[in-house]
Amino acid sequence: MKNRHLILALALAACTASVGAQPAAYPNKPIRIVVGFAPGGAADYVARSMSEAFSKAMGQTVIIDNKPGNGSSIAADIVAKAPADGYTMLIASPSSISVNPALNPKLTYKPSDLLPVGKMTTSPLVLAVNPASPIKSVPDLIATAKKDPGKLNYSTSGNGSAPHLGMALFNLLTGTEMTHVPYRGGAIAITSVMAGETQLTFGTSPSVLPQATAGKLRAIAVSTRERSPLVPDLPGMREAGLPEYNLEFWYGMFLPAGTPPAIVKTVHEAVRTAMQQPSVKAALEREGTEVSLSATPEQFGSFLVEDSKFWVNLVKTANVKVD
Repeated sequence: MKNRHLILALALAACTASVGAQPAAYPNKPIRIVVGFAPGGAADYVARSMSEAFSKAMGQTVIIDNKPGNGSSIAADIVAKAPADGYTMLIASPSSISVNPALNPKLTYKPSDLLPVGKMTTSPLVLAVNPASPIKSVPDLIATAKKDPGKLNYSTSGNGSAPHLGMALFNLLTGTEMTHVPYRGGAIAITSVMAGETQLTFGTSPSVLPQATAGKLRAIAVSTRERSPLVPDLPGMREAGLPEYNLEFWYGMFLPAGTPPAIVKTVHEAVRTAMQQPSVKAALEREGTEVSLSATPEQFGSFLVEDSKFWVNLVKTANVKVD
């Protein structure tokens, strides 16, 4: 009888220990969203615009962690090497996923190290100059650039950023030559144009439009072929005389590869919930950015396959180099 009682006691203890060893429900601690650009730029603006709604959807504190540098590859590397437990995320653009790996095969991470969760936004880039500049249109810019090849300096948020590629495409299609000056974020790049250190920028809408509205920059066109309803006062590239030019920019959420599917699903649903909040949509639209959501992580992954072809081909065709 004593042996039987002992066996039952041990079995009960084992069951209790097993129950106690079960992982806590996800998420049960603060979540870090890594942004590859400095505060004040488009990626940072998207992250901070949705962070409160995302925190509410996840039921946890959300911390925005800016890690600028190398065209956002520093941030991508941090997330690629983070534990695949759903507590470290990346808001990324084509730079991290397609462009940087095409520019630098020696990167310490691969695109496959990052798991697509969901597309979040799309927007055009905005071509802008200092308001004191005599350049008032795309034809003016082309004529000035052709008159003095290499003399005009354009600022971007970094090597491999969409603004960098956007201007590379512009140079390719117009036969112009302008000098690239990369910075560690969109806000710093914009400041350089306002200060006259560089002459123009092809920046993201949240970086450019507030300064253009304040009269500190002169915006002359958007990067999409037609006018954008997000920036209706600016001509598209067809109207500006470059009908073959068309470029749109996106941001999306990524997790480290190997993150469990259940966690990926939870994060994707929280991203969709947050981005659909009227306050988030309104904040982004004010800065020329549109909420654009993928239905599933798999749909976002399929989009990335095709989108990467465009960016990688542009790197090769325009012979883009790291400056």
